[in-house]
Parts: sequence; C-alpha cells; structure tokens
Amino acid sequence: MFTGIVTGQGIIEDISTDPEQDLAVLTLRAPGHTANLGLGGSLAVNGVCLSATELHGDTLKVDVMGETLRRTTTGSLVTGQRVNLERCTQAGARLDGHVVQGHVDTVGVVLERIDNGQWTTFRISIDDQYAPLTAEKGSIALDGISLTITAVSPANNAGSHWVEVGIIPITLAETTMGTRQVGDKINIEVDVLAKYVARLNEFGGARS
Repeated sequence: MFTGIVTGQGIIEDISTDPEQDLAVLTLRAPGHTANLGLGGSLAVNGVCLSATELHGDTLKVDVMGETLRRTTTGSLVTGQRVNLERCTQAGARLDGHVVQGHVDTVGVVLERIDNGQWTTFRISIDDQYAPLTAEKGSIALDGISLTITAVSPANNAGSHWVEVGIIPITLAETTMGTRQVGDKINIEVDVLAKYVARLNEFGGARS
C-alpha cells in the first residue's frame, strides 16, 4: 500500500522490451529509495506498483508485464525521463495522503493547465467507465500523487468526462506535475473504496 505522497524522483536509465514474452524491463536510478528495499520489494513508479528484480546501489531493475504496459503510461517511458517514486507504507506510519494501491486504472490526458498565481489547475480527461467513481472533494492519484478533486464533469458528459485538481507550488516542484503540459498522458488511480462500492452495486448491493 502507498499513500500518494511522492518522496522523490527517479530517472529511467534503460528500457528493454521482449514482445514475444509481452514484457519490458526497466532500469532506473532511484536515489534514496533502495536502502533495505530487497528483491521483490515494492516501489511505486509514477503510481505503478513494481517489484525490484535486481539491485545495484541506487539503481534497480523491474519487470513490467503486458497488462501494465497497456493499462498505464509505463510503456511510453523513454530513457532519461523523470518519474515519481514512493516506497510502500510501513505499518503504523502516518497516512498523509489517502489509500493508494499502485494499481493504475486508466490513463488520462491533460486537457488544460491554468496558472492561478499561487496554485495551478489541471483538467484531466477520464474514461466514461471511471468517471462515476470520482467526486468533488474526493481523492484521486495522478502519476502516484495523492490529490483532492476540485471539480468533475457533469454526469451527462459521456465521451468527454474530466476531473480537475489544484496543485500547490511545492507539489509542482517536487513531482513530475511541474513539467506536465496539455496533451501529456497521466496515470489515474481512482479511490479503491469507490471501486468496491461500484462492484457491490453490480450484484444488487449489500445482502443480508
């Protein structure tokens, strides 16, 4: 489990793909995030929970299966690109963000970026399937960053749903959101509680 509080940025050093195995191997430098990680240890990379397969100082390798490549922006990463990092949360640690699983649901696109002086508004597209799982003042993770939704598209906005978030300068400076521009793709993880409620409703709600 993660909290969506990004603790640093890493750099993609190498990407190798194996189409026959439907797999990619990422090599990334992650300063300050490999101590006591251990093989198989979890690290969120732009909000995607990945497991270390090799460790060499501040550098590690992770395997990325086809499902993850297709569901997230991981498949479009390039060498030299910066990524948000977060180690998994220790039991008893302070939960400063919200419950983030590192299981990205979909990819959105930056539709608008508006500078409001002391903070910046981002409008992000979201698939019709996941729009009902978002709510004003609810939680959402964008590229692994825990954020509060400030506005949502109308329910009848089929085909062009969106969410808006407001981001303060320190978050822009300490995460990749500072470089995000209109047209950029972003990993989206909706609130896990909303997903379970929606699934329960598919079965007719709670049963006695």
